[in-house]
Amino acid sequence: MTIGDAIETASVTEELEPPRGRPLLPGEDPFYRSPIDPGSVAPGTILRSRPVRLALFGRISQRVRAWQLLYRSTDLNGAPEAAVTTVLLPWDAEPSADRPLVSFQCAIDAVAPKCFPSYALRHGARALGAIPQVEFPLIAAALARGWAVSVPDHEGIHGHFGAAREPGYRALDGLRAALRFEPLGLAPRTRIGLWGYSGGGLATAWAAELAAGYAPELDIVGAVAGSPVGDPAEAFVRLNGSPFAGFAMVFTSGLRRAYPQLDDCVRTLVSEEYQGLLDGAESIATFPLLARYAGRNANRHIRGGLGALLTRPEMRAVLDDIRPGAQAPAMPMLVVQGVNDEVIAVADVDAHVRRYHERGAHVHYLRDRLSTHLPLQFIAIPVMVDWLADRLAGLPSPPSEVRTVWSVAASRRALREHAHFAALVATMLSGGPIRTRSDLR
Repeated sequence: MTIGDAIETASVTEELEPPRGRPLLPGEDPFYRSPIDPGSVAPGTILRSRPVRLALFGRISQRVRAWQLLYRSTDLNGAPEAAVTTVLLPWDAEPSADRPLVSFQCAIDAVAPKCFPSYALRHGARALGAIPQVEFPLIAAALARGWAVSVPDHEGIHGHFGAAREPGYRALDGLRAALRFEPLGLAPRTRIGLWGYSGGGLATAWAAELAAGYAPELDIVGAVAGSPVGDPAEAFVRLNGSPFAGFAMVFTSGLRRAYPQLDDCVRTLVSEEYQGLLDGAESIATFPLLARYAGRNANRHIRGGLGALLTRPEMRAVLDDIRPGAQAPAMPMLVVQGVNDEVIAVADVDAHVRRYHERGAHVHYLRDRLSTHLPLQFIAIPVMVDWLADRLAGLPSPPSEVRTVWSVAASRRALREHAHFAALVATMLSGGPIRTRSDLR
């Protein structure tokens, strides 16, 4: 046994008791600090583990089995780092090598540590307005299928919102760690799915693109990317000055952290007032941030206007780097997008899917005429979960094509699934156990 193997074996059994009372923010919690140099072990090696108690909106305790894993991953530039994922099982789960595993990428869409899933999903978390708290029912829908779930902090410990490739590395290494975590009882060749919506859909796209080259041993059989942004640079320009200008601001804040050369560029051109606003955006949860900065126009705070910033070589290099679609995912994908989405332009996602198709990827793309951005995430739950369930069951994939429909919920099967989802939400609100659905056994 090598030293690295010994460290990995020992770390799996290490459990740090969660602090009493309210959970600590990631920057204050020693769990997030690696006990060894991450570069001394392989990607996906577990560095720490602990059981955790999760809650809906931080208040309603949820009866699920959950742990957090600190594991070795890789940053934007290929340097080793420590990252965290929350892994879950249904309440009634027994260890099973046949159980599928799904990596659910939350739409973190913020750089504030309170918005990281590992904090926001915990009992006692003060994270009102953090999107992962809103998405907890989607994670529960995966648990109700009997799947194990990994929920990575895909922005990393430093909140690199919008950075290229990093979200994919962290999701894939989180899956490696989950497969090695004995309490989950999974096998090395467990069938795996990827799932995420909006910012989580973009992170899912990165994981899907990178999987074959970065983690070829993982048996990833399908990926679902709902409204996956498509072109972050175009979204930045379009959302500036809009009711969703807060996204553009926190996106800038995240990129400044990931790309130091961009931070220097921004400080050269942007007024001190706007820099103060950017700094302030780094501590605010997503929904309050959107309310506070609605309509804010960066054009008024940049010397020479927005065009002067966007044409700087440093900025152009970053914007080109963060556009997904350069590599074809090896696994089949489902992409769902609203034609009238007010946050993510359908044209950007159309172009993203087109880049995949041109590179030979198998993508089933559904365009929904009736839904706007946030409602589609919940309206499309049946089609997303059913598609993923079919891939995990080894069923043939639907054609690689583009289809525009009035509503992805306009079927009897979808209506039945919505009834199951409503019952699941009621269970969560009552604090009842989240079990595998009886009709699936």
